[in-house]
Amino acid sequence: MFTGIVQTQATVISTNQQQGVMRLVLAVAKQYVTKLELGASIAINGCCLTVVKVENISDQPLAQVHYDVIDETLQLTNLGKLIVGSTVNYERSITFGTELGGHIVSGHIHCTAQIENIIHTQDNCKIQLCLPSKWQKYVMYKGFVSVNGASLTVGETDEQGFWLHLIPETLAITNIGKAAIGDVLNIEVDQQTYTIINTVENYLRQQAS
Repeated sequence: MFTGIVQTQATVISTNQQQGVMRLVLAVAKQYVTKLELGASIAINGCCLTVVKVENISDQPLAQVHYDVIDETLQLTNLGKLIVGSTVNYERSITFGTELGGHIVSGHIHCTAQIENIIHTQDNCKIQLCLPSKWQKYVMYKGFVSVNGASLTVGETDEQGFWLHLIPETLAITNIGKAAIGDVLNIEVDQQTYTIINTVENYLRQQAS
């Protein structure tokens, strides 16, 4: 589990595709691999991946972390679009005593959303995201949503999807600040909202039958 509070950004070193699995190698500051063990879970652009190898060489400025990404994940997320030099959002999983500053995030991406518009103002940035229709009912004004692994509040909703209102700190810490119109971002809707809506809909269907 994760909080949706992105800790840092990592850089793609290589993406090697072999027999339906992509070996993804990221470079990250060494402080973010402290006591990192094989099999640990890390949210990369909000997608929960398992660590399969860690290279932390003493005379190198950055550590390298390896992950295997299966075809289904590549198809459902934006990880398949990564190239060498891409930056990704990086968050290690929750531990006891972790401050929960965002909301509970599972790391299971529901869909991707395409950026339709970006409006920069003096104090913040507004980004409009086009969401697949089946997921729009789970995104509500002032509700939580995980975008590329960042826990964010929905600023507005419209017929296409929703808007984000982002402060400079969010733009600096996450890779959302580097995104452009046409880019796709990973979306995980709030699990509590998802469960409540599905439960109510199932109950109403049973009552009507």
